[in-house]
Amino acid sequence: MIKIENLVKKYGNVKALDNISLEISEKKVFGLIGTNGAGKSTLLRLISGVMKEDAGSIRVDGLPVYENPAGKMNICFISDDPFFFPNTNAGEMKKYYLSVYSNFDGARFDKLLKDFGLDPKRRVSEYSKGMKKQLAILLGLCTNTKYLLLDEVFDGLDPVVRQGVKSLFAEDMDTRGLTPIIASHNLRELEDICDHVGFLHSGGLLLSEELADMKIGIQKIQCVFEDETEGEKLIEGLEVIDHNKRGRLHTLVVRGEAEMVKEYFKNAPMVFFEVLPLTLEEIFISETEAAGYDIRKLILG
Repeated sequence: MIKIENLVKKYGNVKALDNISLEISEKKVFGLIGTNGAGKSTLLRLISGVMKEDAGSIRVDGLPVYENPAGKMNICFISDDPFFFPNTNAGEMKKYYLSVYSNFDGARFDKLLKDFGLDPKRRVSEYSKGMKKQLAILLGLCTNTKYLLLDEVFDGLDPVVRQGVKSLFAEDMDTRGLTPIIASHNLRELEDICDHVGFLHSGGLLLSEELADMKIGIQKIQCVFEDETEGEKLIEGLEVIDHNKRGRLHTLVVRGEAEMVKEYFKNAPMVFFEVLPLTLEEIFISETEAAGYDIRKLILG
């Protein structure tokens, strides 16, 4: 388990992370989501021990990670812009990883290069962006570390390769207990594979919750009331995260289970009523709007 308590990281006078407390369980895909500048990449770098926190603590299986080889031995971090040595090729990167990670699986790496169509002798500088990202992911998987931290892992990958990467994550989770921790703006991709999601905003943690529970506890409603005045009063009795109105059509995002919401509106005089499933993207937008990040201002100006 990764346990983070009261974590603070500053860049000058700016707090990139402000009093973050978070637990990341083993053998689950943890999705780290956030607005631009929310601190996702900073958090991954702190967990991997690349940077030192200004306050608070990070423990990986009970051990600190910064300047602690024992704490880092079960972590591999892949940044959104992976580093490769100048003029190197995949075969030479394999030799380097073998020297750093004692459990690196060279035979599997060779096989995966072939499966993904990557030439081990071709210079990495001649690879496309997507090919570089593939190489970084394959190197990371073959380290056989318990925790794999990935920043924008799907960026630049075509749909076939994305599916292949997801399959590899699932295989390693099943066979050796891998815990992928993925920071991404691509919420639709995360929705397909994540078990748990953490929302960051302005350096703070909005929430951290199992994705299934999150979807159970928040509902999207579209309705038209027979009497608008009575309808507005009825809405006041709900915990409303977001409320839009076009003509007489109300679109609400509310907290509560679907059956509770249906029961609440059961005897209300309605022209139209429907409970709709929310996507992870819709939940994220609603939560960040509730925290003061108004997406409409960005869209409408």
